[in-house]
Amino acid sequence: MAPLQVFLLLSLICLCKSDDRLTPAKPLSAGSKLVSDNGVFALGFFSPKNSTADSYVGIWYNNIPERTYVWVANRDNPITNASPGKLVVTNNSDLVLSDSQGRALWTTMNNFTSGTTGTAAVLLDSGNLVIQLPNGTDLWQSFHHPTDTILPGMPLPLSANDDLYTRLVAWRGPDDPATSDYSMGGDPSSDLQVVIWNGTRPYWRRSAWNGELVTASYQGSTGFIMTLRIVYRGDKLYMTFTVSDDSPSMRMVLHYTGVFRFLAWNSNSSSWEVFTEQPSPSCDQYAYCGPFGYCDATETVPKCNCFSGFEPNGVNFSRGCRRKEDLKCGGGDNFLTFRGMKIPDKFVYVRNRGIDQCRAECSRNCDCTAYAYANLQNGSTSDDMSRCLIWLGELVDTGKFRDGENLYLHIASSTVDKESNVLKIVLPIIASILILTCVSLVWICKSRGKRRIKKIKNKYARQHSKNSKSIELENETIELPYICFEDVVTATDNFSDYNMLGKGGFGKVYKGRLQGGNEVAVKRLSKSSGQGADEFRNELVLIAKLQHRNLVRLLGYCTHKDEKLLIYEYLPNKSLDAFLFGMFCSHGQVSRNILRITEFVMVVNALNFALSCKMPQEMVCLIGRPGSR
Repeated sequence: MAPLQVFLLLSLICLCKSDDRLTPAKPLSAGSKLVSDNGVFALGFFSPKNSTADSYVGIWYNNIPERTYVWVANRDNPITNASPGKLVVTNNSDLVLSDSQGRALWTTMNNFTSGTTGTAAVLLDSGNLVIQLPNGTDLWQSFHHPTDTILPGMPLPLSANDDLYTRLVAWRGPDDPATSDYSMGGDPSSDLQVVIWNGTRPYWRRSAWNGELVTASYQGSTGFIMTLRIVYRGDKLYMTFTVSDDSPSMRMVLHYTGVFRFLAWNSNSSSWEVFTEQPSPSCDQYAYCGPFGYCDATETVPKCNCFSGFEPNGVNFSRGCRRKEDLKCGGGDNFLTFRGMKIPDKFVYVRNRGIDQCRAECSRNCDCTAYAYANLQNGSTSDDMSRCLIWLGELVDTGKFRDGENLYLHIASSTVDKESNVLKIVLPIIASILILTCVSLVWICKSRGKRRIKKIKNKYARQHSKNSKSIELENETIELPYICFEDVVTATDNFSDYNMLGKGGFGKVYKGRLQGGNEVAVKRLSKSSGQGADEFRNELVLIAKLQHRNLVRLLGYCTHKDEKLLIYEYLPNKSLDAFLFGMFCSHGQVSRNILRITEFVMVVNALNFALSCKMPQEMVCLIGRPGSR
């Protein structure tokens, strides 16, 4: 390939590739922009809605159709009079934004005077704008100077003594990037908590750090995972968050209304999805429930409550709660433990104290109203691993959550005794009521079961005794179980021919298997056999009375509409009539078809036989199972 063609090809490649850096020889002007290496973010001039001039320099998402800004350089000093601006990297390695008259509107002020050549401002795919020396050293980065947004991997210092300490400051309005009264950052009085301020007044507060490195994990509707972390570097705390590799674009922003939101880009709806925000619309705002009141967020509808030993100080919680009984200085007081609490604000951080020493610190101070203790060994690199907090005076901005910590409230002993006495009285009463309730339920269930069984028995007794010929048998007690017709149908596979053992004038006999695996022989009386309810009951009672080791046992019976069924034990290898009424006589075997089961029962009833039959000598027989003697 000719040298000229190679040069043209390289030129086209350079033109197609997005430029992600500024150098002293290549400033950024209105109408142009920097794009990060993978096209995620862009840096350039922009104007808010309802404005025609490019008034600001900022960073926004380049791959999202909805223009979303994450950082603004000159938010309080816009370019005016529609004069074009310019962003340049100076020879002193500073970034400077100036207007057409050369007036500096914004600068990084690195104060680096080495005059090193090769310094560049690079826009990274993380959204961070970095000024780098040729050796890769970072002189300045926008992540250390945020506006209203935190991006993944961006640290927010919580320690006020940190040189990088800064606050997020919300926009003044939806189309006005100027700073507003709402700001968010670490609490300079303790370095342990995050606060949103409205001017100088706290608007919302995150509970003090208790040593946990991973404080929250959220999963959005799109399946990604976001993890909020507390990072301890030396003796300084930072808050940051990370997202899974497959997550969509994600940001945390302090909204111009003062609400801190977690948002993720939903590509299906082409909009930002809010999946959590603070403060919540309920009683989560700072000191909403007043002194000694707390917001119970474990309820379905969060509401304000008073601590034990306190009562509302008025008709509502605007004035909080007051003690029912004052503390008595000089001992004799106790501590009540409240679990899962967002510990109050305005604490005193006492260092180098164990949990017992922390309790003693509060107990001997007449003004101490509560204490809390945590071990910071999960993240602290200093010698002091303790976090002893005590409160002197009112407890404000307290809450109850499912993942809170223990708060030990200083309370008068008499109050504890009164509450203990109430518990001693109430708990036994509640236990007695529960026991009586359980006993009553058991008795009711058993009574209903007995009544149901009795009702079923009476029903079938009435079906079996419709005329006066069997009055004497009505008074007989039949110790045989009633078997449901549905169970018999299931056992015989709906009286299939495959299970039929034999048949006669009385009907048919089927083999079956009841629940539990017991094999039975089911005698199903034919509707045309002429055997009515009286005959069926006679046979049922008499055979029940003739239970003997040499007789096949009658296991139960069943009636259903016109069906009359007798359930016998099943003896394998022969038919039911052979096992029940096989007749082995001295002159040979009498055919099992000579006598039917019903005929035999009537003979027994008529001759009042019990276990043997008295017949002529040639017809003497034994009635029983095979092998009986």
